[in-house]
Amino acid sequence: MAHSNQTKNVVQITRGDAASSMVLVCEHASHFIPSEFDDLGLPEPARRSHVAWDPGARGVALGMSQYLEAALVEAKVSRLVYDCNRPPEATDAMPATSEAFAIPGNEGLTKQDRAQRAQSYYYPFHHALAEQIQARTSPIIITIHSFTPVYNGSARDVEVGILHDADARLADAFLTTAPNHTDLQVQRNAPYGPEHGVTHTLKTHAVPHGYLNVMIEIRNDLITTGSTQLDMANTLSSWAVDALATLGVSLEHTSCKA
Repeated sequence: MAHSNQTKNVVQITRGDAASSMVLVCEHASHFIPSEFDDLGLPEPARRSHVAWDPGARGVALGMSQYLEAALVEAKVSRLVYDCNRPPEATDAMPATSEAFAIPGNEGLTKQDRAQRAQSYYYPFHHALAEQIQARTSPIIITIHSFTPVYNGSARDVEVGILHDADARLADAFLTTAPNHTDLQVQRNAPYGPEHGVTHTLKTHAVPHGYLNVMIEIRNDLITTGSTQLDMANTLSSWAVDALATLGVSLEHTSCKA
């Protein structure tokens, strides 16, 4: 396709030929800022902080992809360059500020600047994700994120958030089965909810089509090492299988379209 080379630099697909109908998504997998953006004017601590990506989320998503033999679609650039979980018209798709940080490279962006970023990052990512979803029968979409334990000076008690938009079926199943899988503090639509614009991927690719979907937020102090990421991946994977079973869905019987 015309943008295939561009897509290769924007999105990473793991197990794209997996037989499972589950599609995992990690929109904030990377803190990489292409050289053309001159680090967005940020010092290294900011570029490595949670404002630039979701620390630990990629490791968890990769572990789940292996455990569940599921496709994983991940963004390869920092969400400060373009937040692939936001539509082009959203101000925070290319934020000029994020929590305590000013983002100099995003200040004063023109309409043309924003359109170019969307063309370069948003559309290729979502096109690749749509292809993975459309290749599957009765696809199930699960997005994986992490969040900081302290935000704007306020500590967060929630440890795992189960987020949903208008379709709460899979989220409800996760919440119902949570005691079978974890002693962590699990909450619905926390620390964010649809009112904060965080369910864009679900609203775009799952809700309009009736596909089962959920967004999982993990407090990032729980997934700081490869070992803890793998443990979390295993927990979430078995939890997902259990939650789906309560809805009468068995991953063993899902498959790719011919």
